[in-house]
Amino acid sequence: MPVAQTPPETLAALLKTSTQTLTEQLAGRFAQRIRDRLLAPGARLPSVRQCARQQGVSPSTVVGAYDQLLAQGLVEARKNRGFYVRESGVAQVEPAQAAMHSIATGAPVRAPNRPPLSATALIRGMFHGVSGKPQPGLGVLPQDWLETSFLSTAVRRSCSVEALNAFSLQYGEPAGDLGLRRALSTKLAALSVQAAPQQIITTVGATHALDVVSRTLLRAGDYVMVEEPGWAVEFARLQALGMRILPVPRRADGPDLEVMARYAQEHAPKLFVSVSVLHNPTGYCLQPSSAYRVLQLAQQYDFHIVEDDTYCHFAPDHAPRLSALDGLQRTIYVSGFAKILAPNWRVGYLAAPTALVERLVDTKMLCTLTTPALLEKSLAWCIEQGQLRRHSERIRVRLDAARQRSATLARSHGCQFVAEPAGLFGWVETGVDTEALSQRMLDEGYLLAPGALFHAHRTPSSLMRINFATTQDAQFWDTLARRRDEM
Repeated sequence: MPVAQTPPETLAALLKTSTQTLTEQLAGRFAQRIRDRLLAPGARLPSVRQCARQQGVSPSTVVGAYDQLLAQGLVEARKNRGFYVRESGVAQVEPAQAAMHSIATGAPVRAPNRPPLSATALIRGMFHGVSGKPQPGLGVLPQDWLETSFLSTAVRRSCSVEALNAFSLQYGEPAGDLGLRRALSTKLAALSVQAAPQQIITTVGATHALDVVSRTLLRAGDYVMVEEPGWAVEFARLQALGMRILPVPRRADGPDLEVMARYAQEHAPKLFVSVSVLHNPTGYCLQPSSAYRVLQLAQQYDFHIVEDDTYCHFAPDHAPRLSALDGLQRTIYVSGFAKILAPNWRVGYLAAPTALVERLVDTKMLCTLTTPALLEKSLAWCIEQGQLRRHSERIRVRLDAARQRSATLARSHGCQFVAEPAGLFGWVETGVDTEALSQRMLDEGYLLAPGALFHAHRTPSSLMRINFATTQDAQFWDTLARRRDEM
């Protein structure tokens, strides 16, 4: 996600030695953030004086930069109020009003009709680094953590001439490579999730699995319950499909059961989407008492549950899972390997009730026909040979140490954890508006994940999600504390 056209190490300051004027550099920086959706439609730019102070330039330089943004149609000037990123032209509901209305009436919060800023900002950050520094807002492990020697071995073993011809010169099995589905069935059994190979469907990553389920079970206008705070991409994905989102507050022991019951009575939702183990962003794990009640509600009000177990590789095997307790009757289990092994292999899967399998396979075929057998066979080898298990164990040990160091640094710099640190992510209280803080941190080369991104409606928040693997550097916390105190 490049900001302006300067090297990463020069992000914190505009350069008088550049071939561009300071005005052009400043305008380019804001323009890039707007195009990368790091500044949302309707967001207010810093005042002229505030921006001049932050950037170390004269007010006239800022005025000139804002004039260029006006000429490009990226911002608008509002009389006596300042400069704002141009809206999409669709009326917006005020976040506070929407939130209060939802709490009072139980009505769903409709996400604003604008681009899915939360999703695209974080996804672009995965593909294009903001700078060469570790990025606290990203949802993936650092590349050097994932480097292994066995991935190339796995691919070579699947690439003999005879084998390559056998599966490359024809479309594969619509449900996915049978060898991998058998390996996944054994792997799930270790988590007490009983799924025959015939109940498992491979996908192009876990996100694709979630999409296959949504397109099979839902139609535009259907109500869907989703935990809040929750995964930014899931809110955006469901909104893009035309679903009505019912945000369910996530607590330490599980979802708010009273809110779920009220939604079920009043809106007849078709689906509940849950990250029961190492919930993103809080790190909470579902407790058995809550799990049984969720399953009772699903039975009573006739809705399905999608259990997204993306972070299973970081979690203890004994963690309660809805799919294990339910026996895949009303639950659909989803997981993948991007977080632990090979993000670009894009291998995910789902395990579903037998009665739904053919419908889900039909949807998969309409989207992708089949999935790449080469990578599926290679992954099966990694599982069968114990390579994935040993790799996961090494990552967990390393992550435990990173989490301890990151948590110590956060607390020593005046931040507190809303939930006890666990898994890959921490849910951190900063004491200031983290959307405003995130813009200041971008000037320092850091991409944050502000709390507003994890709500169905971008409600202002002083929370942020951090990645423990990328926040072990004291320099980041020093910078964050300085920028926070300036606010």
